[in-house]
Amino acid sequence: MKRSLAFFRFHAWLALGFTAFVGCSSGQFPTLTIYETPNAFVRLQADPSVGQNSGHSHPADISTERMAAVLRGIVIQEPLVRLPLYDDLSIPRRHRAFDEDAVLFWAPLLSLAIGKATPEEVVTFYQSRHVSGVKREVTSGGMFLDGEDLHVLLSNNRSDTHTTADTTVADTEDDRLTPLRSLTPQKGTLRFEPPEFQRSTDSFGVGKLLKWDRRELIIQVHRLPVKPVSTAP
Repeated sequence: MKRSLAFFRFHAWLALGFTAFVGCSSGQFPTLTIYETPNAFVRLQADPSVGQNSGHSHPADISTERMAAVLRGIVIQEPLVRLPLYDDLSIPRRHRAFDEDAVLFWAPLLSLAIGKATPEEVVTFYQSRHVSGVKREVTSGGMFLDGEDLHVLLSNNRSDTHTTADTTVADTEDDRLTPLRSLTPQKGTLRFEPPEFQRSTDSFGVGKLLKWDRRELIIQVHRLPVKPVSTAP
C-alpha cells in the first residue's frame, strides 16, 4: 500500500512539473485525495514555495480533538457597516466560521490529512452549498504545519460564486480546482479565540511564502485546550 501510494505521488509530481513547464495550469495539482463527494473534498496538493524553503513539518500527529479546537476558535468579525441588500444581517457581526456540525465533519478529515501530508504538500478543503437553482456558496481553504505553528487559510467563507448582478449566469469555471483562491473579496477580519494562541502573521512574511490570496491565521496548535469529540462525520 505504501509502495503504491509513493508510486502515485511520484507520477503526480511529474505531472505537476510538466504542467508548470508548459504554463497552462489554472490551479495547483492535487497529489492525494483524502475524502471526496460532488459537493466537498479534502485533498493534499503540492506547495510551489517548497523549492525556496525547507518544506513543512509533515506528516504530523494533530488529533481530531485538537483539530476541532482549531476550527471552533476561528472567528470572523464582519465590517462595521453592512448593507441589507448585499449582506446577510441575520448573521451576528462576530461569529464562528464553522458551526458545530461543520467542526464534527471537518476535524477528523483534516486530522487524517495532516498525518498523511509530506513536507512538500499542503492540505486543502472545499465545500459547495446550493442556495437556489442558480446560486451556490463556497467555503474553502487549506492548512499546513511549520514547526509548532498551524497555518490555516480560509480563502472562502460562504462565498457567492456569482456577483449579485450575475446570479442568473451559469458557472464558467470549476472552483473545485482552486480551493485556495478567493472567489470574491473576503469581507471582515479573521480572528482566533482564545487570542493568546494566535501568532501575528506580520513576522512570517505573509505573501512571500505562497502566491495565494491569503486570509491566514497562525495558531499555536499544541498549546490549545481540547475537549472530547464524540461524533464522527
